[in-house]
Amino acid sequence: MKRILVVDDDLSLRTILDETLSTAGFKVKIAKDGKSALDLLADNQFDLVISDLMMPGMTGVEFMVEAKKIHEHLGFLIITAYGTVETAVDALHKGAFDFVTKPFSISQIESRVNRYFEYQDLKAENKELKRKLSDDRKHTKLIGQSPEMLKVFNQISTVARSDAPVFIQGESGTGKELIAQSIHDGSDRSDRPFLKINCSAIPESLFESTLFGHEKGSFTNAIKMHKGLFEEADSGTLLLDEISEIPTSMQAKLLRVLQNRTITRVGNTQELDVDVRVIATSNQNLEKLIKDGHFRADLYYRLNVFPIVVPPLRLRNTDIPILVDHFLSKFKVKYRFEHKEISSDTLKSITMADWPGNVRQLENIIERAVLYSGDEEKITQEHFNLDSELLTADDTSSIKTVTTIADMEKQMIHNALKRTANNRTQAADLLGISVRTLRNKLHLYDEMGQDMLKLD
Repeated sequence: MKRILVVDDDLSLRTILDETLSTAGFKVKIAKDGKSALDLLADNQFDLVISDLMMPGMTGVEFMVEAKKIHEHLGFLIITAYGTVETAVDALHKGAFDFVTKPFSISQIESRVNRYFEYQDLKAENKELKRKLSDDRKHTKLIGQSPEMLKVFNQISTVARSDAPVFIQGESGTGKELIAQSIHDGSDRSDRPFLKINCSAIPESLFESTLFGHEKGSFTNAIKMHKGLFEEADSGTLLLDEISEIPTSMQAKLLRVLQNRTITRVGNTQELDVDVRVIATSNQNLEKLIKDGHFRADLYYRLNVFPIVVPPLRLRNTDIPILVDHFLSKFKVKYRFEHKEISSDTLKSITMADWPGNVRQLENIIERAVLYSGDEEKITQEHFNLDSELLTADDTSSIKTVTTIADMEKQMIHNALKRTANNRTQAADLLGISVRTLRNKLHLYDEMGQDMLKLD
């Protein structure tokens, strides 16, 4: 049963509206002014408020502004005998659904009330439709059919609709950020902000300001008020990536924000309410960090309400052929290759490898192999530099990164020039760099005595 609050200083009008709406099947409460109505709102849930505009103490619009601080999405229908355009615009601008002037008939009020609930039902239907569409595609960026990944997909679906904090743990390159995005996309907050911050990238001196904001003049170079990430993400989701890197001095303050759902800007004492769903990630073992005294146990427990452990690629190698096919299709489109496939023996080697850099490493070398192979339709092991790339975690120190990057750069430029018949503008566009950068690279290779068109 829908609940309606009627607020009017006219006893006869309150009584008429109470009887009419109750007869129509609504549960109705009445109040004589804004103050008593706010008291009712503090202890009761309502779907719609019908309020007079001119009342003693505070106007209907003033009451509406205060009421929405308690229940942000509460619907309002404003009644007044002062039906000026300016008054109507002000009420609607501040959040009223509709505006009706006195005198009015009971049928008019019933019509406006029914229209409001029909509108709400339509919004709910649209939201559910968007959710179903989101459910159909929410894992499109997460590739896998292994039991390990199906478990992760199930966990995402289970927790997405709640507001519970989620802690995602896994090695670098396993897709923790994509999982966080999927949780947000499947939540009731999907149309609200999704902000992310890498905790390891923030200087300790700026951490508090970055998260909670600061007032003008609160410290050197604070030339204007700045909203922090918690304010910017209000009603949405905030991803704290690599939470293990948060300074010890900030951990107690973050815990307090998570517990009280309020923040205080640097240079101010006023607490501001925030409604933020927090997702944290880490590639570190936080329980070990807690034991070593580098991370607060109470903060960990607050973040770890719903844990998701992302398996490394070496533990779900049945997904590798699917991932290879996905990335190959992606880069064929990106680099405009119509025909290109990976040889079976190469795919077997890729599938058997340990991939210490996980999915990110796999994606990077598929892209490189596509570029190395140039116009060749068959991608083989030589295009992957498999001897240096497909290493176990214990062998990563042997990768000759500088040599590999330098060789890769030359080969990419060579292939781009070859495909564009030495058109530097088109080649630069294909490579995603400026013509000036390409020209500088070619000048450098020329000084080294290397003809890029004779690299084969």
